[in-house]
Amino acid sequence: MKISATIITYNEERNLPRAIESLRCCDEILIVDSGSTDRTVEIAGKFGARVIEANWRGYAGQKNYASEQATYDWILSIDADEALSEDLEGEIWQLKKNGVEYDAYTFPRLAQYLGKWILYSGWYPDRKIRLFDRRKSEWVGDYVHESVVSTGRVGTLQGNLLHYTCGSLSEHLKTMDRYTTLAAEELVYRKKPVRYRHLLVDPVWTFFKTYVLQRGFLDGVEGLAIAYMASLYTFLKYAKARFMSWGR
Repeated sequence: MKISATIITYNEERNLPRAIESLRCCDEILIVDSGSTDRTVEIAGKFGARVIEANWRGYAGQKNYASEQATYDWILSIDADEALSEDLEGEIWQLKKNGVEYDAYTFPRLAQYLGKWILYSGWYPDRKIRLFDRRKSEWVGDYVHESVVSTGRVGTLQGNLLHYTCGSLSEHLKTMDRYTTLAAEELVYRKKPVRYRHLLVDPVWTFFKTYVLQRGFLDGVEGLAIAYMASLYTFLKYAKARFMSWGR
């Protein structure tokens, strides 16, 4: 079993070294870059990765393109702000040694937010398929929240994929602006009507679900920030969709 690790990038010079260094269990590291203006491509080459520059196809499209360009059929797809934990790396080494029983594998994703590992707030375990046989799996999702869908058998690994999210509230707000625009475009594309209850009730419900039902309060001040930001995300997504549908 040989594995190609794939990462799509755009101006990821800060995160890329950590991600690449965690991929010691892979036989190839492929970077698909969509026009970075920082040192991303230079750093990728310095760390021994193969780099392909390609126009942006959307998140799912770009990741499928990366899978197609990989040398091997088994793909380990991570984002530039993610890295394998030592436990997860060890499990993948065991798969390579003993052989695979499934066609794809999920593993939990542990997120770091404002410098703290988040164990509640609906953020954990956040299991994702990231290791898969490309002949039986593909990325889906035209706008945001892309995911891998497999037609084969899906197994589980227990080690964490580490996700280094926002280091500051300003960074979170900047990221949220981009993702809420994409989410709003998807709502408009699907012709989903935006009603007042989406703007008034849903943000409040999102805060309650995140902070109370999903026990975000156990994540401390960071959990409170996550709940407020999730509420704001919900409002902005629907508000932007409503204005877009009006041509504004």
